[in-house]
Amino acid sequence: MAFTPLHDRVLVERVESNEKTSGGLIIPDSAKEKPAEGVIVAVGAGAKDEDGDRIAMDVKVGDRVLFGKWNGQEVTIDGKELLMMKESDIMGILS
Repeated sequence: MAFTPLHDRVLVERVESNEKTSGGLIIPDSAKEKPAEGVIVAVGAGAKDEDGDRIAMDVKVGDRVLFGKWNGQEVTIDGKELLMMKESDIMGILS
C-alpha cells in the first residue's frame, strides 16, 4: 500500500542499535532502549503559511535522522512498525 503523510508529517523507520557495547558485552532485549534514530520513509508536502503558500520540507525520503525519545505515533503499515511524526519533532539529519 502506498502511503503519503499529510502536511508537515513524516513517516520514519527506526534503525536498530548494536546488540553489543564497545567493550563487547551483549545487551539483552529487555535492557535495550528504543533507538531515537531512523530513516525517512515518506514525507508530506509541507505545511502552509498564513498566506496559503506551501512551506518546503527540510527532510526527504532516505534521510537518516535523530528524533526525541518519546516523539511520534507508532503505526503499522504493510506489516512494518513505523513512526509518524511532525517534521519539527526531528532534531537533525545525520550525514
